[in-house]
Amino acid sequence: MRRWRSVCHVNAHEFYQMAIVAGMSDISKVHMQGKADPAEHESVGASRSDPGSGEGNASAPESSASEQVTLRKPFWLKVFGHDLTAPFLLLLLSLLLFVPGQWTVPPLDRDEPRYTQATKQMLETNDYIDIRFQEQARHKKPVGIYWLQAAAVKLTGHDVDAPLWVYRLPSMIGAVLSVLAAFWMARAFLGPAGALLVGGFVALAIIVGVEARLAKTDAMLFATVIIAQGALARIWLKGTEQRMWGLSFLFWTALAAGVLIKGPVGLMVVGFTVAGLMIMGRKARWFKAASPLIGFVWFVLLVSPWFVAIWIATDGTFFTEAIGRDLLGKVGQGQEGHGAPPFTHLGAMFGIFWPLPAFFLISIPLIWRERKSPLVIFSVAWFLPTWIVFELVATKLPHYTLPILPALALPVAAALMEGAGQNSGKWTRRIAAVLLALPPVGLAAISFAGPFVLGAWPSPPGAVVVAIGAVFGIAAASRLFQGAALHAFPAATLSAVCVALGVWGFVGPALTPIWVSPRLVAALDEIPGCGNGATRQVVTSGFHEPSFIFLEGTGTRIISPKGAAEFLADPQSVDSGACRVAAIESREETAFLEAAKEIGLVPEVRKRVDGLNINGGDDVDIALYQKADTTTGAEDNGNVEQQ
Repeated sequence: MRRWRSVCHVNAHEFYQMAIVAGMSDISKVHMQGKADPAEHESVGASRSDPGSGEGNASAPESSASEQVTLRKPFWLKVFGHDLTAPFLLLLLSLLLFVPGQWTVPPLDRDEPRYTQATKQMLETNDYIDIRFQEQARHKKPVGIYWLQAAAVKLTGHDVDAPLWVYRLPSMIGAVLSVLAAFWMARAFLGPAGALLVGGFVALAIIVGVEARLAKTDAMLFATVIIAQGALARIWLKGTEQRMWGLSFLFWTALAAGVLIKGPVGLMVVGFTVAGLMIMGRKARWFKAASPLIGFVWFVLLVSPWFVAIWIATDGTFFTEAIGRDLLGKVGQGQEGHGAPPFTHLGAMFGIFWPLPAFFLISIPLIWRERKSPLVIFSVAWFLPTWIVFELVATKLPHYTLPILPALALPVAAALMEGAGQNSGKWTRRIAAVLLALPPVGLAAISFAGPFVLGAWPSPPGAVVVAIGAVFGIAAASRLFQGAALHAFPAATLSAVCVALGVWGFVGPALTPIWVSPRLVAALDEIPGCGNGATRQVVTSGFHEPSFIFLEGTGTRIISPKGAAEFLADPQSVDSGACRVAAIESREETAFLEAAKEIGLVPEVRKRVDGLNINGGDDVDIALYQKADTTTGAEDNGNVEQQ
């Protein structure tokens, strides 16, 4: 019963020596002496040291036979639960989960196209300091993600017209790095088999799959947080004041990268963890090993050049906007309609962290039993203070809690390796099984019925693949209900892969009614004389989604209905022969026609595009207007003189 704690009385250096002498590749097997076949088992007690403890292994109390709960390793864990094979499996799993949809899912309003458009304008203007969305300053987040997206465009050989998937590359890479970094972080506490489970839970989480496909900050921030926490865990477990230069460099560099990507969020998560470890351990001297003075200087050297440059470029406006309005504004009130009461994040985690919550419920007794172990202490210091802050902040979005996902995965993986679920109550297993089966079954139902609600046909391959994922989800729930939760993990993994492939690869792209902006650009391409997107001039009134700006071009203007009428009536449009189009949403159409009548303009509808704006769920009906006497069709029939 006390293996998590007893292992932690071994000094880390002594622990490694024991492992070498024993000739074992799996460090946790050092603590399985006396077993008939140690290769069949792995203890979760691979925590390497108890900071500040001077006791050796001999002083660790031995658990009675009745308290020892071991679990025979499944075959897949024997094969892949090693330091060489586990990362390759996690890499393959990450690609299967994160690649589908990267090329086929259009930009998701509103945050993603705001980031991509700002990066696009950096490439257009060669200004890599100031961040702008069209003429509007975008003083919300630092420059890190924009630089990474611009680098992705350059390194793939594209220019400002790069397709969306290029801008999404940093997020996909960040998600893959997060999975591998989670494995590395967990190896500070667990053997490779247990660490494999931690990386697997991170890869399978729904929210990680979503962020891997959105060209914005959160996936890459997630990677920097896990890397910093992995370095911190090793520094803390060592429990020495001797400088650990390699880990210190990694720790402070990851913190600096996180600040350049999303300001103080990563710094807050890691800072709370450090403070929590100091408070719970009633000791702070161990942090000297992180070289705090030199590390902080290095941190400042990394982040200060751009911050100084943006201060000069904006005369300090960036900081008043980013901190005063964006950051503090989210604390005090729900921005952009995203306010929610406390404990909203807790409820959301049951969905966005799937399949982890089901396994967590089963693991609670074992985690509580080992609550004094360094593994659990570190997880609590990581999770609890950050979660409390996010619950108190007025603005709540699902991805806010992403940085604390591994803090839950770590003790759950440890508990699974100890046989969590074998002695759980029937109702606990029943509730956990429902939590495991419900999301894939629900997504299967939505994949089939959702398109009918939107007025579209379901994607046959998508509906079938997601349905197969639901079957695997039910199978995983059944295994979870029957006993040892570890045996449900493979079926849950297959369920997640099928759901990701079906939803992102087929179902999502086939929901044409919600992809208004791509269909609007396609309609513009079909207007005779307007096929060249680089030369046509477009204004929009009533439909202001950033995705339309990104897809149509930086020159697309958002103006009033009256301004749209004056735009079409401008005599320069006739003299230059340029294609001019006004995209007027139906709610602004009356005002547009009245303004046109006042100035003697006779507008004519060339195309109409309708659909559902997923931001707010409003139906939209957009008319593409041109001046009635605009020359059309010359390219189609070749009779320019008659036209």
